[in-house]
Amino acid sequence: MLFALFYVVAITILVMHFTGFLARHNLEWLVLVLAAAVFPAVIFL
Repeated sequence: MLFALFYVVAITILVMHFTGFLARHNLEWLVLVLAAAVFPAVIFL
């Protein structure tokens, strides 16, 4: 269940990033938080 929630949040952040919403509202740091959240899974898997 948590993986599904993570995927929904991640896809939402990426869509807002590519549409420019995050840049307009000065929230680009969310992309970095998303990358930091994915990084351990990439290393250990």
